[in-house]
Amino acid sequence: MISQHIIDRVVARRGQLHLFDSLDPARTAMVVIDMQKTFCEPGAPAEVPASRDIIEPINRLAAGLRAAGGTVIWCTHANVGVGATSDWRNFFDHFVADDVRSRTIESLSPGGSGQEIWAELDVQETDLKLFKNRYSALVPGSSQLERMLRSLDLDTLLICGTKTNVCCESTARDAMMMDFKVVMVSDGTAALSDQEHRASLENIIQQFGDVLTVDEILERLKP
Repeated sequence: MISQHIIDRVVARRGQLHLFDSLDPARTAMVVIDMQKTFCEPGAPAEVPASRDIIEPINRLAAGLRAAGGTVIWCTHANVGVGATSDWRNFFDHFVADDVRSRTIESLSPGGSGQEIWAELDVQETDLKLFKNRYSALVPGSSQLERMLRSLDLDTLLICGTKTNVCCESTARDAMMMDFKVVMVSDGTAALSDQEHRASLENIIQQFGDVLTVDEILERLKP
């Protein structure tokens, strides 16, 4: 998915394309972002059709990471609705059209059906779950992800989910600037178009982290 001129630029600057030759499972968390009905269900107010195409890679990576001793974290989005508005008014008042605003607020309300993790995803009792209320799960006040990671002594994040160029990229950028190692999972993330997906991966690999496939990650998790 990475353009050749981006690959050439990265290699020329740091001498290699990929940052990490190996990953320590004990210190690695797979953070699955927004794989919930609001974004995965056909006809949902914020549907990302390609999100349904990354279910198998996400399940495969989660199983491999668990078996290696790593941590799987499911991070879903929620905003508290206040009448016809929300606790994120700047977003809902200016970025969401009138005809879908109420549906989106209802779908993203805590406890609403839109909060349900997509049924085809393999969620285990040992996995961790949390909510965020902004694009990035690591922007101050958005979620308890940072506290969870620090408490568990986790320093490497495998970012999966949707959208690649919005919540996944926002979380990845913040993670790198907070000194976490970041890997964007190229076949475990999805956007509304291939162009947006590729542009986001190219941003990440140049400045914020690594970009690897599920197979490449599983190989690096081996002892």
